Amino acid sequence: MAIRGFHAHIYFDPPELDRAKAFAEAARAEFGCPVGHFHSAPVGPHPRGSCQLSLRPEQFARFAVWAPEARGELTIFAHGLSGDDLADHTRYVVWFGASEPLDMSIFN
Repeated sequence: MAIRGFHAHIYFDPPELDRAKAFAEAARAEFGCPVGHFHSAPVGPHPRGSCQLSLRPEQFARFAVWAPEARGELTIFAHGLSGDDLADHTRYVVWFGASEPLDMSIFN
């Protein structure tokens, strides 16, 4: 299965919103990646507030080197985009920070 791109989801709780916005803006400046909406509550499989960054495959290697330091204390959940949503969120994943349980029931 070919990976066509990546999503990196910035996880945050309300007190971390400003840090999440700063990280997203830094990623946009560094990689030119689109920044999605800041959801203050869980959406889809994500366990808490999140914002999605969209990265092309050729950007992800640089992002994976940059993100661990740039994220500070934020958790970033990144996954491949293969066309199989369940595999994308279980098999093609990278966590920057502690992993968190996802709500996989949406894929049933």
